[in-house]
Amino acid sequence: MDRAALRLILLGVFLISATSNPVKKKQNVNIYSFYINSTITSRYATTVITSRVANTLNESQEIQFEVKIPKNAFISKFRMTIEGKTYDGVVKEKEEAQQQYNQAVSRGQSAGLVKSVGRTLEDFKTSVTVAAFSKVTFELTYEELLKRRLGKYDPLLINAQPMQPVADFKMDVHIQEKPGISFLEVKGDLSTGDLANAIKTTRADKDAWVTFYPTRDQQTKCKSCGENGLNGDLLITYDVERQNHKGEVMVSNGYFVHYFAPSDLPRIPKNVVFIIDQSSSMYDRKIEQTRLALLRILSDLGEDDHFGLITFDSEVNFWKRELLKATEENLKNAKSFVKEIRDRGATDINAAVLAGVDMIKQHPREGTASILILLTDGDPTTGETNKEKIMANVKEATGTKFPLYCLGFGYDVNFDFLTKMSLENSGVARRIYEDSDADLQLQGFYEEVAVPLLTDIQLKYPGGTNLTKTSFSLYFNGSEIVVSGQITDNSVESFTTEVIALSKGNNVMYQDTIMTTDPSDVPPENEDFMQRLWAYLTVKQLLERQVLLKGQEKEDEKKEALKLSLKYQFVTPLTSMVVTKPQEGDVEVADKPKEGEAPPRPPAPGFSQQHHSLGLHDAAVDHLSLGGMDSPTVHSNRFLLPVVGQSKPLCFDVPVPHKLRLLQDSASEFSMNGESLTGQNGFHQIALHYKTNHHLTINTTSIRYHDGQNQVEFLWGQEPTQHNTEGVSLILRSNEIDVTMGKIHIVILLHKEKRDMCLCPAVQTRPKDVNLTGILGKSPDISYDEIQGTQTPTLKLKDQEVKTSRVMVKDYRLASAPLVGCWLVPFQAVTQRELSDLTVTQL
Repeated sequence: MDRAALRLILLGVFLISATSNPVKKKQNVNIYSFYINSTITSRYATTVITSRVANTLNESQEIQFEVKIPKNAFISKFRMTIEGKTYDGVVKEKEEAQQQYNQAVSRGQSAGLVKSVGRTLEDFKTSVTVAAFSKVTFELTYEELLKRRLGKYDPLLINAQPMQPVADFKMDVHIQEKPGISFLEVKGDLSTGDLANAIKTTRADKDAWVTFYPTRDQQTKCKSCGENGLNGDLLITYDVERQNHKGEVMVSNGYFVHYFAPSDLPRIPKNVVFIIDQSSSMYDRKIEQTRLALLRILSDLGEDDHFGLITFDSEVNFWKRELLKATEENLKNAKSFVKEIRDRGATDINAAVLAGVDMIKQHPREGTASILILLTDGDPTTGETNKEKIMANVKEATGTKFPLYCLGFGYDVNFDFLTKMSLENSGVARRIYEDSDADLQLQGFYEEVAVPLLTDIQLKYPGGTNLTKTSFSLYFNGSEIVVSGQITDNSVESFTTEVIALSKGNNVMYQDTIMTTDPSDVPPENEDFMQRLWAYLTVKQLLERQVLLKGQEKEDEKKEALKLSLKYQFVTPLTSMVVTKPQEGDVEVADKPKEGEAPPRPPAPGFSQQHHSLGLHDAAVDHLSLGGMDSPTVHSNRFLLPVVGQSKPLCFDVPVPHKLRLLQDSASEFSMNGESLTGQNGFHQIALHYKTNHHLTINTTSIRYHDGQNQVEFLWGQEPTQHNTEGVSLILRSNEIDVTMGKIHIVILLHKEKRDMCLCPAVQTRPKDVNLTGILGKSPDISYDEIQGTQTPTLKLKDQEVKTSRVMVKDYRLASAPLVGCWLVPFQAVTQRELSDLTVTQL
């Protein structure tokens, strides 16, 4: 899979929640048909997923429909058909849908249909009660414009996991491209073994078809398949012919689109400055992966490139104070500098970026392209910390003459800040995910901007109106500039495009005229695609500009984006899709998740969603704690809440990764925060702060304590150690550290599971005169009642009826880690707060 690819992804998954014996639920539901139909017309992909399911049980049961779609896609249609009656989702203004959303939440339902999952996906999930021996058809449509990177379009990726072999499984992809298709590639897990024989590819001059029709038997025979059927990916990647260096222009029904991607141009030498955060939060794997990526990137610099290296914490550090040519000797010395980068100190983003700007401005070179690349994982914590002031300083310094690309390391970086600062300076922000391939993500981003071909690009369209973005600071080899708009006079016989830019300091111009009376290459069934492409691109760009605008201009563009979203029934950050289900008028609301969010949602009644998260629980200890269940994949941390007078505690899930406010007492200036990572359980780092000068940082390797003047460091597994200072006591034993700060007493345990390690905190002393808040500060005086006679387990909690399920979790406060049962409930049902209220950006 291409590491930089923005993927179009379809995932069909069914999870069945039966009202009878859950052990037999898979045998009582028959997915007898599953179709995926995707049409890509001039890079604009419209995908329809249709699934038909039969309830073969002699009583009604709830059937869930779950698919994963790309984050960049807009859902534009959803419907359910039951016993001949159709229930359509309706896209409304978000505020208008809020009342229905609140009503659903008040009934204890999971009102959000869509949530972010992983790097590039969103999960769409709903359910409906189906009568005995009846059928339901689900249909979901979404749309997306494919983006070109590194010489090809982001692959269409199909991840199929229907949880059972399907008698009639079909996937059809039709690609239509006016200039012709230069190459087409199909790969992935679903192209291995017997499944390879189920794939058929057909190509014509301007069309390509890919079909995937596996038999029931074939669906169990691939590298990752089994008795539950398909489980894997199919990737379809392509590019188009580019014989016309002026670009490709298409006109249809009063709209046009212009794709501009010349390649017959000389490479422009770069001036690139890498600005690298080496503050203490970049410790361990982050800094190691950063070093590794930089070493690879330096090796890829062209011999006519000039470069600079800046690292920063509370101070700004230079490899050299001027840009140097990428000679063999200079690269060798720079790599030696990179190998010595270590994490330490605070985060002075303002001074570091301004130093990078100054380095470029002090060494101007004609006929070159200048680029700043900032990598950071946190907020500014020293120097100038006012974000608005930092952005103003950077914008004034660059004069928007060269772009700033901001790479945010991790989920909890202040991505809105980095996005706005990038856009204000003609750049983009990209999230680098904390994972084993973070170094490849960094390197992949650099490869996208490694070869500039044009600068200061302006595109003009006489006779065009309502244009999307027409001004671009840089065009890179392997990418593509896309502009769409409306034609003011539909009776004109020709339409002209004009591109003006700089190539190595020289002016270049591309001009082209096409006849609008020529027969359209767009088939009648797709004739509205260009209008929808224009609307999609316009809404995307209007929403992106929101972070830059203020006052009336911001409000006007927001209204325009909302108007288009409603007209074309796009689910965007400004709209919601309201789905009214047949049973008792139940309502669900689909919102577009904010980038980087992973809002919690409990599993549906009747089945257990698997988690792998270490935790603590002891009925004798008065605290909220972590619990866990063994599973191969880490999805969330499961928190246990003991309940006085009840044999079973409550539990709720918080998705990983996250940085949580675990404990806080404002009166004594005490706080404890914990950070978890994607794919790992428990916490990998915990930080405690007391008054203004006491700071304790604990990770799975070491413990660092700073009292304002001196720092001490301990290692897990060393001889038992005790350290005391004013109001603070630390006692380190083999796999636990006993911490007392003021009146608050906490034990933090290091747990080892095979090759993985994590930290689990437990509050030992909760003074009555201390008001502790945070995830672990929840008081155990909460109570619940079990409601009898319901088909699914239901609790009365805080005067609300909440559906639940009984799950088993490990109690990691005890060395034996015994299994305990708990009632799994929604996060908000216990806390009465949003997860964002209990998260922090910095430990």
